[in-house]
Amino acid sequence: MNSNDWEIPNFSETSFSEKENTYCLCIPVINEGNKLLNELGEIKAQNLHNEIDIIICDGGSDDGSTEPKRLRELGVNTLLVKKDTGKLSAQLRMGYSYALKEGYQGIVTIDGNNKDNVDAISDFIEALNQGFDLVQGSRYIEGGKAINTPKIRHIAVKLIHIPIISFASGFNYTDTTNGYRAYSRNFLLDERVKPFRKVFDTYELLAYLSVRAPELGFKTTEIPVTREYPKTGKTPTKISFLKGNLDLLKILFNILLNKYDPER
Repeated sequence: MNSNDWEIPNFSETSFSEKENTYCLCIPVINEGNKLLNELGEIKAQNLHNEIDIIICDGGSDDGSTEPKRLRELGVNTLLVKKDTGKLSAQLRMGYSYALKEGYQGIVTIDGNNKDNVDAISDFIEALNQGFDLVQGSRYIEGGKAINTPKIRHIAVKLIHIPIISFASGFNYTDTTNGYRAYSRNFLLDERVKPFRKVFDTYELLAYLSVRAPELGFKTTEIPVTREYPKTGKTPTKISFLKGNLDLLKILFNILLNKYDPER
């Protein structure tokens, strides 16, 4: 593993325990408040923190939700706090690079806003054990559930995002915007992938990896998951409606043009 050319944001590290498991769970967050704490509480209640090491990838929360003492009590292994520019993809570059350097053989990612069913973590672990390189959580296959999904989001995913990512990758995805997924170490370290580049700053990395894995012949699959939005109130998202969705369209256009592929 040659990490000399990796472009990683500056960050601080607070470790609460040594590496204990084969895989880690990276949770990107920023000001998720009780949503994060409730999610971690459910993970601990199901004893999942003993199956997978938990790494919090904090984008700079100031709401107290990532207070170290509380995270330690909830079974978190490591807290990483980004001290640099960038959004979600920068947080993921931070977390994934740390995980690979620590020797983890695979990474599961789940959002920290308590929308996803944490019991599926065991299913992601099993899929990695079976040799899959990219495991996409899907609300839309048998056994999956999409609860209270905003109509405009549902339509955009079904009619725009899924068809484009499926076409570009050659894999028939049923869900492509869901951040609940897993990657193998071999896939992330392949020289034809190179995820640790500054071009991945906002929401590019998820789409790129979804395309790159099947495109390069890595074993790809989907497993059923549940994603539940609140019945009322503001939809939890870090994407602004107009600018955010225009940016996502730009990302999809760049995907079709292979703009994110590493130079040969």
